[in-house]
Formats: sequence, structure tokens, C-alpha cells
Amino acid sequence: MTIHDGGRLRLRATPRRWAIETPFHITGYTFSAFDALIVELVDEQGRVGRSEAQGVYYHQDTSASMLAQVEAMRARVEAGITREELQALLPAGGARNALDCALWDLEAKRVGKPVWELAEQAAPRPLRTTYTLSAEDPDTMARRAAAYTQARAIKLKLTDDDRNAERVLAVREARPDVWLMVDANQGFTRESFARLMPTLEEARVDVVEQPFPVGNEAWLDGLERPIRIAADESVQDRGDLAKLAGRVDVINIKLDKCGGLTEALAMAEEASRLGFGLMVGNMGGSSLAMGPAFVVGQLCDVVDLDGPLGLLVDWSPSVVYEDGAIWCPEALWGGPAAVPAWPDRCDPRGDAST
Repeated sequence: MTIHDGGRLRLRATPRRWAIETPFHITGYTFSAFDALIVELVDEQGRVGRSEAQGVYYHQDTSASMLAQVEAMRARVEAGITREELQALLPAGGARNALDCALWDLEAKRVGKPVWELAEQAAPRPLRTTYTLSAEDPDTMARRAAAYTQARAIKLKLTDDDRNAERVLAVREARPDVWLMVDANQGFTRESFARLMPTLEEARVDVVEQPFPVGNEAWLDGLERPIRIAADESVQDRGDLAKLAGRVDVINIKLDKCGGLTEALAMAEEASRLGFGLMVGNMGGSSLAMGPAFVVGQLCDVVDLDGPLGLLVDWSPSVVYEDGAIWCPEALWGGPAAVPAWPDRCDPRGDAST
């Protein structure tokens, strides 16, 4: 479908930096803010499709590089483009994600149907989401786990040092009630993973995400895995699924990696056909970035959409976090009517109740 049908579009692309309350640590990286690109597509009737992308930091996908890719597409987009055509014109990554999700949002407003209906899904439901703990010393992680009383599921970021067992046990002691997963962000060796496994079993960890570096997927061959293993960095889009068959149990779908909701939905279908469990994740960012991921999350049994929780400012309305679950109002993204207010007009704490 050509979403502008008889009228031109205006494209606006705006870099944005989202400040966070405290630095966030993973293997090899520390984040003090999240850079994003906001894309808006406006039709001749003034209807606005809006989206946000963070890009893929380990591919050097920045707000500046995404902006350059989007600007290079300006004439083609403003003349009218379908989501299907977009897949062939841009590679997977943040720029395509931004344009693709803006096209979905605009189509919802043009035809008067929410995105979930356009995607032929059932009406959405709230989703239990993980609350992610930055890789810190064990006491700090335990204290933060205990402080976030709404969490019903927690994801621990681990790293490539010798304190991971302490981290896992400290968090489990602080929160014996929650579902637990850990994320190595490529930080383990076969030997360090084997040493940690008894602790993970003792702590009732359900999923280990991306234990090994990209390129070393063969380390998973023959590996005894009493705990489910999820692929993140090793799987970008559908092209990576076949090499992971028999090696991992769960595929982490992120819109910035695969290049938008169109590919994410196709990826979920193909991964399910191949027998993988499904997870939806995020690269950080605001509530606007969670909107299309919430649609994908309806297909997943593991949901990691807590990106806005540490932001100092957010959109209004924002996603709502309640009793460990996330809900995305249609007025934020993907609905047939309103568009959210820019963050300069939001409560400075990004209060999800606004």
C-alpha cells in the first residue's frame, strides 16, 4: 500500500538525546545517555506518523548516521513509498526502523485502524516486562533490585569479570519472588560460562542471553544447557536464523537491529516456524520507541521493554508500567487518532501516569 495515496508527504527527522538518571554498564560499554532519531511523516491532511530509533551502537549506528541515511531517502519518501519498497532500499538498522515505524503509524491514522489490527493481531494485552539491572557490584545490584518493588521479572547485566556468581546470588537473595534472566552481552568464554552454570541453576535463572561473542556461535555446539539460551547480537534479522538452529532456544528481536516492525513481524513468524522461542528487546530510548516493540511483544514469551524507566524526560502520554507489566496507549503510537506531545512539554520526570 502506498500510504500517501494522491498526496505528497513531508518528512521531518530530528536527532534527540535522552538523558538517564544513572550511567548504565554492560560488557565493554557504559551509557550516560541514549541518542535517538525522531522521524515524522506528515500527509496533506496534516496526519502525522511518528517513530523513534536508537540504532545499533555496536555497528556504529548513531543519530548522525541515521539522519544521513534518512535524508538521502527524502525525495523517495516524500514522493510516496510503501513499507515493502523500503525494505529493498535501506539495509537493516536504525534508519530503516525509523521510517518503517513512521509509515505504520501514519497508515493507522489514515485508515482509522490501530496498528495491531493492521498487523492482523488480536487486541493487545499488558505484557510482563523485565526490569534491567546495570552491571555493578553485587551489593548495588541487590539494593536496586529490592528498591524496584514493581518488578515481577528482572534481567541482570553481567560482564567479563569474576564477580558474576556474586551478582546473581545477591539479586536472587534480594528478590526471591521474581522471574530471572541474565545477559552477558558476549562477555563469557566456554570456561567461564561452565563455572557460572551451577550458580545460575541454583538461582533459578530461566534465560541466559548472548553468552558468547559474535562469530563464536560454534561454542554453543554440544554445550549442555539446562537453562534456555537466547541470541541477541548473533541474530540481526531473518538472515541469521538458520545458523542458530539447534544452538539457541530463544531469538531476541529488536526493531533497531532488524530495521523496523515490518521485518520484526516477519522475523517472528519465521523464528516460530523454525521452533525458536521469541523475545522482544530494546536498545534504550523513550516510550515512543517502545510502541512498535509492544506490538511485537504480543507474540513473545520474554519481553524486555523497560527502556524508558531510567529517563529524566519522556513523551506524554507515555507507556505505563504497573505491577511489573508494560502497556502502550494507542495515543502514544499506533493508534488512529492523536499523536503524543513532544517531551519538552512533558513532566520532567517522565511520569507514566500523565
